[in-house]
Amino acid sequence: MASLFERQLQAYSGYHRDHRNRATHFVGIPAIVFSLLLALSLWRLPVGGYAVSGAWIVGLLAVAGWIALDLTIGLAMAAATLVMVLVAGWLTSHLGSGIVWTLFWILFVGGWALQFLGHAYEGRRPAFTDNLFQAFIGPMFIVAEALMALGLRRDLAVYTQDRETA
Repeated sequence: MASLFERQLQAYSGYHRDHRNRATHFVGIPAIVFSLLLALSLWRLPVGGYAVSGAWIVGLLAVAGWIALDLTIGLAMAAATLVMVLVAGWLTSHLGSGIVWTLFWILFVGGWALQFLGHAYEGRRPAFTDNLFQAFIGPMFIVAEALMALGLRRDLAVYTQDRETA
């Protein structure tokens, strides 16, 4: 029986069969995720005498959810999220908040523009319009596709209709 992640991956994949749509998502999804972490890095919460950014808090919660769904994909997501949170924190500490907000808007709007362009190629609306949880699966889909392209996690190919790597 397929796990929750495998079922969600299969559902997400059904909305992303066109190679151009998948290509736009490989850029658009990371741009959106990074933009959100960048904006959250401006928010500071005092925790035990330290100022912890919202990017760390949201990043850790997201990673916990991704790991709960699939350990391997979740750990890969943890590595990518760590890099993004660190870069966002560095940018926030070295640039003014005005520049950070400008970068946020460029990445956020640009990422969504790529998403909708991909779905124009696909001829189908985004998966999250039918199931909001799919927005959480999108980043995992990109990582799963990358791992399969590297010859890892070939077991997921049956859920992504990517028969060449199966």
